[in-house]
Amino acid sequence: MVRLPAAARWTLRLAALAYVFLLVAWPVALVVQQTFADGLLTLSESLSDPQVTYALQLTATVAFWAVVINLVFGVGISLLLVRQEFVGKRVLSALIDVPLSVSPVVVGLALLLVYNGRDGWFGKPLEEAGWQIVFDTPAMVMATCFVALPLVIREVVPVLQEIGDEQEQAARSLGANSPQTFWRITLPSIKWAVVYGVVLSMARSLGEFGAVKIVSGNITGRTQTATLVVEAKYQNFAQETAYATSFLLILASILSLVVVAILRPRAHTS
Repeated sequence: MVRLPAAARWTLRLAALAYVFLLVAWPVALVVQQTFADGLLTLSESLSDPQVTYALQLTATVAFWAVVINLVFGVGISLLLVRQEFVGKRVLSALIDVPLSVSPVVVGLALLLVYNGRDGWFGKPLEEAGWQIVFDTPAMVMATCFVALPLVIREVVPVLQEIGDEQEQAARSLGANSPQTFWRITLPSIKWAVVYGVVLSMARSLGEFGAVKIVSGNITGRTQTATLVVEAKYQNFAQETAYATSFLLILASILSLVVVAILRPRAHTS
């Protein structure tokens, strides 16, 4: 490995710090500053706004179900990709990364075309059966699941590849069935990858905007999530409420990452 001169190393470090500061730390710090410019007044007034409180509750509901669905299918798909050989495996692996490259607005439009009650492929039959998909919570959950789909899988797959399947084969040779092998051998080995995937998926779900805006209809008091409230409040010259709501979203995501970062070293040293 080529060792760079000290001046070059310090230049690269400063450039990296400046990049992260200007792109992440400074904008986030300004949101926090604007939120607490009047102490806790802005935050308390925002939390007493029915539009904001409902949006936060809806956001938590949508994020929860999206994370649960992505957890179940993410672990299952990860096991399928690593432990099984089948035709189309590379295609499936490539499709998993589509949400990272496709605009969320395009995702929302695609879901609208499929599940729209007027001319969607499945929308009209589902509405006739009493299921409202588009412009309601189900479509918002589906859109959020799509954009957060790769996060659990891309955390779990490398760990599964690293640990191999020797212990799983040994467990099966001793008479363990598939569920027993998964719960006692596989899951404990990948638990921290699953936790990180869940945290990243939750943070992504809390902040989703484009796809949710398309499929939700942005109906105040019904399908308006926290990110949509931020846009609405800012455009309606209620910037203080927009800053406070943004701060709450940032806080939830950062706290999740911090808690996992604190707990993981303890688990390894215990």
